[in-house]
Amino acid sequence: MIWFGLLMLAGLAIAAPFLREAMKPAMTDHLRKDAPGDFVTLSRGKTHYRWLGATRGPVAVCVHGLTTPCFVWHGIAAGLGKLGYRVLVYDLYGRGYSDRPDGPQDSAFFITQLEELLEDQGIAGDFTLVGYSMGGAIATAFAALHPEQLRALVLIAPAGLGHDLGRLAERVAQGGPLAQWLMLSGFPRSFRKGCEAERHLPSSVPGIVDLQQAQLRYRGFVPAVARSISGMVSEDLTEEHADIAKTRLPVLAIWAREDTIIPLRSMARLAEINRSARQEVIEGAGHGLTYTHSEEVLRAMRDLMRD
Repeated sequence: MIWFGLLMLAGLAIAAPFLREAMKPAMTDHLRKDAPGDFVTLSRGKTHYRWLGATRGPVAVCVHGLTTPCFVWHGIAAGLGKLGYRVLVYDLYGRGYSDRPDGPQDSAFFITQLEELLEDQGIAGDFTLVGYSMGGAIATAFAALHPEQLRALVLIAPAGLGHDLGRLAERVAQGGPLAQWLMLSGFPRSFRKGCEAERHLPSSVPGIVDLQQAQLRYRGFVPAVARSISGMVSEDLTEEHADIAKTRLPVLAIWAREDTIIPLRSMARLAEINRSARQEVIEGAGHGLTYTHSEEVLRAMRDLMRD
């Protein structure tokens, strides 16, 4: 009987993270009814998007990162709007108000979402693509495939040339059932702790810590992050950067001096691969520079965006 009881407890411990995930509310039209912006049904599900900034002018398309949906761009979008840009932001699958489809979340998965959204919005070319963190990796992969569509590529603390997401992410990147269990059981607490560490910092996105943590309430968010860690985030984009370097596409990379997630050594790697890429470092900034140091990021972008 003792062994049976121990086995039952062990089974419950193993099942608990999966049960908690299954009990979370799914992202449905009911939850979307008060969402800002609009929705479009693409091949893998609904995608939430917003147009911000100016009502006329050149287009900038912004791709967010691993865990923070498109609200991360609000400060940057306001600044780009003052420069005369129409700014398209959207939620990657698995985040924000977008659907949570199953399957791998690699470069092909995210490029297809972006391609279909651009087609739906009638954006055929001559736009600036801006990517932050994992969004920088997505933007890089897209630019390597479609350099002729872009007027410029802006990468803010981009993944794809090395990262340090911690020991949990290293195990999750290997995939498999154990990785899923570790992610569901360990990531929420780690994510909350990381968000809380930024609560005292200034932000161009009001209440961003609470907005970030709210993502944990909904079914599919944590599994999506896990799939992206083993997919998009783990891809080495050296070849893609090399392909971009062969084109005449202007590239600006912006890094954060105190970034512990995307190490500054990636800056040196990019310089070796693409010598024509312009690079800037934001002093005193960590990985959240898009919202903690929006003005500095915009200042670094200004010359390129005015060309």
